[in-house]
Amino acid sequence: MGGGAHGARQAERSKSGGASEAPQRGAGLNQYAAPPRGATSHDGADAERRHIGGRTLLSGVIVPLVTPMDRPGRPSAPAADPLLTALAAAGARGLMLFGSNGEGPLLPTSELAEFAVGVTRRWRELTDNGPVLVNVTAPGTAEALARAEAVLPAAPDALVLGPPIYFHHRHDEIVAHYAALADLGVPVVAYNAPRYSNPLTPALLDELTGLAHLVGIKDSSGDLALFGHALAAARRRDDFGVSQGAERQALDALRLGADGMVLGVANLAPAVTAELFRAHHDGRDEDARRAQRLLDEVLALHTVRPGVPAVKAVLAARGLCPPHAAAPFTPCSDKELQALLDLLGPLDAHLVRA
Repeated sequence: MGGGAHGARQAERSKSGGASEAPQRGAGLNQYAAPPRGATSHDGADAERRHIGGRTLLSGVIVPLVTPMDRPGRPSAPAADPLLTALAAAGARGLMLFGSNGEGPLLPTSELAEFAVGVTRRWRELTDNGPVLVNVTAPGTAEALARAEAVLPAAPDALVLGPPIYFHHRHDEIVAHYAALADLGVPVVAYNAPRYSNPLTPALLDELTGLAHLVGIKDSSGDLALFGHALAAARRRDDFGVSQGAERQALDALRLGADGMVLGVANLAPAVTAELFRAHHDGRDEDARRAQRLLDEVLALHTVRPGVPAVKAVLAARGLCPPHAAAPFTPCSDKELQALLDLLGPLDAHLVRA
């Protein structure tokens, strides 16, 4: 698995810096540490020396990007360019690739590298080195490691890893699954999406925050009590970030102390999502509540067609992303598309645009 090279990268990290400071209240959409003076946005070695701490990495809004495809099942970085440009223009500064919104588990490992490299390069051009996280969640540890190896050429700021999917696993097996990524030389963010995988329990959260290469957690459980436990466990470390992935509970999570949000709805309404974060941190309570209500209205699109195909259909209608999806997903029908456009018509001013 190229252990010597990964060990060298880890040694370089250890020599050149400690944890980043926690983000300040009132910050913008996403804070991040710029690369060292003289670094370029495409240089993998320089990118690996950016040392973005966990709380800074997950601060603000990260967009869990849908995966634009030039044909069904084939990710295409060039096809992503209109959407990337629009998201950056709306103020987005962070991306997560290949999550559930990105159809990651439906994409073979062989399709990941070219897209990850191309999108990461373009995103850093558009956003002055904005952070990029890449999800490598898989049914087993060997496949997660293979997916991680495949995307390392993109020099991601962190890998995102959920517990193994499909089989139920014991506590110690899940901990070992996370520990297996320690030698890759890239920070890891834990991903709790119990609809799709083994859940991260309070006991697991307590133990995982003790793994030095883990720098944060994205919790999409929708369980605010568990989210509160994640925050308490995280604060035992100086710089362990916590981000909310449950879209309808974004404001609730910020009020509890979340560092940021990774919300699929940000693909469609990045400016509203940014306003929610900023309004909360500026103490503009009514504006924050209004932004949450707007996001809830946009989320009604899933009553027409649940899931990623609906999001891609709306983006395609706006000239931002082809409607192609990975099998067994199929694109929206003409009838579904018209229903989506009718539903979201009153919200047009709040949606992403080319």
